[in-house]
Amino acid sequence: MTILLILLIVTAMAATAYVLVRGVISMASGNGLNGEAQQNWMRKRVLFQGIAIALVVLIFIVAGGRG
Repeated sequence: MTILLILLIVTAMAATAYVLVRGVISMASGNGLNGEAQQNWMRKRVLFQGIAIALVVLIFIVAGGRG
């Protein structure tokens, strides 16, 4: 169970980094992103960060239950 949670958190962290880098590159290139598109990138990043934090909390709960 812990291995699965660790794999999930690594995936969530990678997704967060991907969305962050992709959003920054898109905004820096100036390829005509409007405010709506920029907000969508920000919402996706916040969503993936929230998932990663929830998984960390779940790992702590699982690890604390075994102690």
